[in-house]
Order: sequence, then C-alpha cells, then structure tokens
Amino acid sequence: MDEVKDGKPTRPYRSRIREENARRTRQAVVAAATELFVARGYTATSLADVAAAAGVARPTVFAAFGSKAALLRQVLDEALAGDDEPVPVAQRPWYRPVWEATTGGAVLDAYAGVCTLIGARTTRVFETVRRAADGSPEVAEVWRTLLRNRRLGATMVVERMGALDARLRQGSDVETAIDEVWFYNDPAHYGALVLERGWREETFRRWLGRSLRHALLSDPD
Repeated sequence: MDEVKDGKPTRPYRSRIREENARRTRQAVVAAATELFVARGYTATSLADVAAAAGVARPTVFAAFGSKAALLRQVLDEALAGDDEPVPVAQRPWYRPVWEATTGGAVLDAYAGVCTLIGARTTRVFETVRRAADGSPEVAEVWRTLLRNRRLGATMVVERMGALDARLRQGSDVETAIDEVWFYNDPAHYGALVLERGWREETFRRWLGRSLRHALLSDPD
C-alpha cells in the first residue's frame, strides 16, 4: 500500500527507481572515464569527452562528480574495490584469506593473491595517475593519497603477522617490514611482469608470495 502524506499518496518505489537510474548513470560515466583516461591520458580527456562516451550530457557528469579530479578518484576507488559498493577493501570477501591465515607465511601468500587481483584491475589506472601527477596539483594529491593508502595496506599486513607472532628476518624491524610490503604491493610489478612480459597471473602470484616471504621472514619456507 502506498504511504499517505498530507492527504496525498506517495510512491516510494519511484524514489528507488530514480536512485537505480542515477546509479546506472554513474556506473556508465565511471566506465567511460576509465577507458578514456587509460587510452588518452587524464589531461587529454575532458568531462565533455566522458559524457559523450557515456551517452549523457556534460552537466550530468558534473552534477554527479563535481570535477574531473573527483571523477578520477571514483575511477580509482572502483578499480581497487571492484565495484561501487561502499565497503572498504579490507572488508571484502576476497581479502578475507589474509585475516583467516594462521601463520606469517600464509598471510603473505594470501596478500600476494590480493595484490594480484588488485593489480589486474588497477595497474593501467595507477600509471595514468602517475603520469598526470606532474602536471596537475589535484592529481598529484591523488597520487600521494594512493601511496599513503598502499602503505596503510602494508601496515595492516605486518600487524596481522605480528598478531600471529611471525618472526621477522634478522636485522629487520616493523617499520622496515612495512616499507618492504609497501614496495612489493605496487601494481607496477604486475604491469611489468604480467602485462609487459606475459607472465601468467598464477606465476606472478607465486613469485610475489615467495618474494614477500624471503624479504620479511626469518624462516621463509
């Protein structure tokens, strides 16, 4: 039954339809922006270009995101997460093996799987941001945020290892371990070995897990 307000029936389902239509529009814009940013570069792509590719008006894009830099941040967020749901990466089902691992080595193997998955989705977008950062203060801030977030991710991994009493290699400490995970979680490694050199993803995942173990653990095997 419809709700009644001020003697007039309202139709909540109309609001749901509008919300779903708005979400589909945003998804189309993000998909178009992702393709154009990667193919043409951030600087060479305008909001009008994105709107045309998405099949919407430029004011629609501006109303949904506010600026090209904000749209770029949304592109990155969805590439990292895999969709537009407001769920942090660390709470995603595909991140769960990191939390469920019971040894330091198993944590690093699970995290190698996470990095492989994220690399497949983000490598080209990350490179687009890196190239544009020199010419745009707004994009430079996006790039710095990416670097900070990668280190936060590395910190979570090392803290999880610490909770399991994993022994770091001799001469290492927590800050060094975080730096090392931060180095290895760079999607550029996926780009170099999988996209450029043609490695299979499973080969890359095993290499990354092995590299993390040898870098961090006193007993990598």
